[in-house]
Amino acid sequence: MLSKGRRNGKTNRIKGLSLHVLPFSEISDLGITERIKKILKLILGNKIVIIQGRLRVEEEIRLIEDTMAMVDHIKSFRGIELAVIEPNFKDAPFFDKMKQGLANRLSGGTNALTIIGPATIVKDIKKDPKKLEIMLG
Repeated sequence: MLSKGRRNGKTNRIKGLSLHVLPFSEISDLGITERIKKILKLILGNKIVIIQGRLRVEEEIRLIEDTMAMVDHIKSFRGIELAVIEPNFKDAPFFDKMKQGLANRLSGGTNALTIIGPATIVKDIKKDPKKLEIMLG
């Protein structure tokens, strides 16, 4: 999204930030190839994608492999930054961990958030237990 502003009679173009929230239900019925294609299409459109849920390990690996292959073939594409935020139940009582594990399996892991953005926009994603920082550039 581009917005225009005027200063001293000149038109300035300011790049906008575009976020795309992707409910897990929108990709849950897709196969791994279709799921990766949908995510990459959004990222190639310079959008930061926020997925309700978490990709499976093999999907993350495939996404990274496909991204690395694209870096050499698409001139302005420099890769992706990816982070997953999940609740931490490490210090929770045993029964709470068991309850959360069962709920996580039944819901398909939708208690997590996955953030993926093009490296041309997202310079770095830093996580610690209390916050998430996304550095844009």
